[in-house]
Amino acid sequence: MKRISFVIYSLSFSMALLLSACSGASIPESYTQADGLPTIYPDYADVTIPVNIAPLSFQIEDANATDAVVRFSYGDEEILCGGLKAEPAIDDWHALCDKAKDGDITVDVYARQGDSWTHFQPFAIHVSADSIDPYISYRLISPSYVTYEELTLNQRCLENYDEQVMVDNMLCATEKNGQCVNCHNYQMYNPQRMQFHARQNHGGTVIVYDGQIKKVNMRNDSTISAGVYPTWHPTLPLIVYSTNNTSQSFHTLNANKIEVVDAASDLIIYDVEKDEVANVENDPQEFEVYPFWAPDGKTLYYSSAHFEFRDTVEHALEVYKRASDVKYNIYKKAFNPETRQFGPREMVFQADSLTADVLGMRLDSVSRIVNHRPDTLGLSATLPRISPDGRFLLFTLGRYGVFHIWHHEADLWMKDLLTGRVRPMNEINSKDTESYHSWSSNSRWVIFSSRRVDGNFTRPFIAHIDKDGHGSKPFELPQRDPNYHHEFMKSYNIPEFMRGPVTITPQQFADVLKNDNVEPAKFVSK
Repeated sequence: MKRISFVIYSLSFSMALLLSACSGASIPESYTQADGLPTIYPDYADVTIPVNIAPLSFQIEDANATDAVVRFSYGDEEILCGGLKAEPAIDDWHALCDKAKDGDITVDVYARQGDSWTHFQPFAIHVSADSIDPYISYRLISPSYVTYEELTLNQRCLENYDEQVMVDNMLCATEKNGQCVNCHNYQMYNPQRMQFHARQNHGGTVIVYDGQIKKVNMRNDSTISAGVYPTWHPTLPLIVYSTNNTSQSFHTLNANKIEVVDAASDLIIYDVEKDEVANVENDPQEFEVYPFWAPDGKTLYYSSAHFEFRDTVEHALEVYKRASDVKYNIYKKAFNPETRQFGPREMVFQADSLTADVLGMRLDSVSRIVNHRPDTLGLSATLPRISPDGRFLLFTLGRYGVFHIWHHEADLWMKDLLTGRVRPMNEINSKDTESYHSWSSNSRWVIFSSRRVDGNFTRPFIAHIDKDGHGSKPFELPQRDPNYHHEFMKSYNIPEFMRGPVTITPQQFADVLKNDNVEPAKFVSK
């Protein structure tokens, strides 16, 4: 008890120092005017933010600077922060954002170098009236291949900096038997309807449905595996999964460190209420993966690669040997909610043999991906995600393969489902990996995984998408301490928006997972 009291006291004392630092700051009386912008981290210059986002704290990245004053202003309202870290108080920040709604917050940075002060060119932070869902969730995992068990599923409030552990992997791990949790997913952003998987020790799928928690065993002789990559139907108690025979290998010369491949993958559908599983797609020459429902629940999108085995070696080995030949297209299947029957598949975006002429763009606009084959794109499209308004299809495009989080060339692309136009999201993409992405419930924001900061760790970035599908400059997930991500040695996986927090505790989830007496779900032939 004494230790807990000391921690609370220390946090309170640190917060008091923070507030006093901001409240006691003042603009220098004399300074020289610089021609350029200040060097700050994170880079929040000229970003567009939702009106309800947490304060955009940043730090001065100038080795010669010994002190600084930062002014955030709109009209006659301002926040002054002193010190090399600008950390506005949450209430003051929200009040300023509310006044600046649909306008610009002006940011002035004054840095002290020796005995003199410099005023840099001011920059703007654009405040959109489009709010953002208040919560996100993600998996935190170390970039190591021997300590993967030490991971958690976390949730974070975007309106402040509050973060909580939802699922603690170590609660079910033992000295001899480890576990891995992944693939959290929600029905229409509802934290009361969610699912996630556990692998290895106490393996199974945990499903939460309106307060009821259960562990599901989807393994059976008629499918490749238990469910893997999920997508909830928008309204019905149905979840479509891919089933996968997945493995990974390490590159020795390729800049992409790891290659994750599927030697087989199909689609299944699971009925939450009936505890039944049925096949949706199971062609042995097609690798179907990454299903995603359209918001009306009448169309299922997914990625699929055509692959014909021709060697006598083990299938996974052949896929590794021919990894650059595995290229995924995006398809869709009509779904009748009344009969719960699927129609035949239809092509949505054919990436594996697409030419730049078909896209109507110059080759140099996609040269980062196709510099080895200028005559044709011949690419791989994964992770199709439809905006909740049904207008846009956002997906990840790489040279080949299914697991683009490890591909440095991977970018985000957009298809306008109204006009049919397809284009790279150059206003969002960087020179490094862009991969997993999710839409906000109002279709105005996307959050995505990017390695743009250092090439090693994935960090969540958020960008505004206007009604015509144009993106703003992305901004990194705000943290109370702007140096946090420089020191945080874990990657964020699968950032997903939520309407509120998950209220089930990590111990409750662990208690459900430890029940290994779960009957397999019933397989239904359709």
